[in-house]
Amino acid sequence: MLKTLATTTLSLCLLAPAAAYAGTADRAPFGKLANGQPVEVITLTNAKGMKARILSYGAILQGVDVPDRDGKMADVTLGYTDMRGYLAAPNYFGATVGRYANRIKAGKFTLDGKSYSLALNNKTNALHGGVQGFDKRLWKVVEVTSGATSHVTLAYTAADGEEGYPGELKVTATYSLNDANELTVDYRATTNKPTIVNITNHSFFNLGGEASQRSIYDAVLTIPAETTTPVDATLIPDGTFRPVQGTPLDFRKPTVIGSRIRDASDSQILFGQGYDENYVIARDLSKTPRLAARVEDPATGRTMEVLSNQPGVQLYTGNFLDGTAVGKSGRAYRQGDAIALEPQVFPDTPNQPALGSARLDPGQAYRNVIVYRFSVSAR
Repeated sequence: MLKTLATTTLSLCLLAPAAAYAGTADRAPFGKLANGQPVEVITLTNAKGMKARILSYGAILQGVDVPDRDGKMADVTLGYTDMRGYLAAPNYFGATVGRYANRIKAGKFTLDGKSYSLALNNKTNALHGGVQGFDKRLWKVVEVTSGATSHVTLAYTAADGEEGYPGELKVTATYSLNDANELTVDYRATTNKPTIVNITNHSFFNLGGEASQRSIYDAVLTIPAETTTPVDATLIPDGTFRPVQGTPLDFRKPTVIGSRIRDASDSQILFGQGYDENYVIARDLSKTPRLAARVEDPATGRTMEVLSNQPGVQLYTGNFLDGTAVGKSGRAYRQGDAIALEPQVFPDTPNQPALGSARLDPGQAYRNVIVYRFSVSAR
């Protein structure tokens, strides 16, 4: 149900401050799928003019407009202007990925003694939920609400056996925008059979602006993690926890992203062709979101903090963007054009108990809360 100031009763208007109703949420057509099903875009706007655009296809974050230190607005996410791009070359731009984000070795796992096989859509491994993961499904728009914190809730039900995963999984994704320039993505899921779940958002950010010529190699990154889960040549964790100290993966202090991204002495840089690493923020879930990463673009002053309740965050510097995708500004996206920071359970956890658990049982509730907090720094 869409609430607006016009439909709010006079008594409520008199009781509440006017700022409480500054935020808006609007629905509009965005295009159609190949089968003719319509896709919507929901635009959330706060009192400061920040905007977030969400698609009913893939629960995709299609755009985020935020100001720089001079108040100039720019879209800071990669993506497409219409459905043709998302259908032809999705690249996970802004996508909600699941049922299991990241990689599962050889597309196989065992649960309660039963083996399951998934599609191998990333060379020898399963990636981001499969060939038709959550990012390529049409979600139902459940609620759109304007107000002090405007939001949209979308829902999708994955059938038992879909993409090889057990259990019917009911999923919701709620995007909320408040006047503090905080965009929150709240993923929730329940199941009717034991299964594995790891849902995250795969937005690509360039705080210089999606239309700018600035590389994210010039941005300054902080990740408060002491260790990573190092991977082999197929990008599957080797089961250990590696300290970042003394390696080019150490972002505990603010560091220019490009300053060590070509360090050929480190196997992780070579395997990922840049940064493609899971950082261990903690070894357990948190009741409230905690800081996972901070990115700053020195030229514009735009700053983004990423918070989540998840134990890990995947740092990916767009290493496989090869210029074949042409985005919203008409630019060809290439390596280094954006950064993805994906809060998550660790990769291949279903096959490696030492990394934790991704199991979800009936009666339990899965939840991943991600907060993108935008601000500006002084010159």
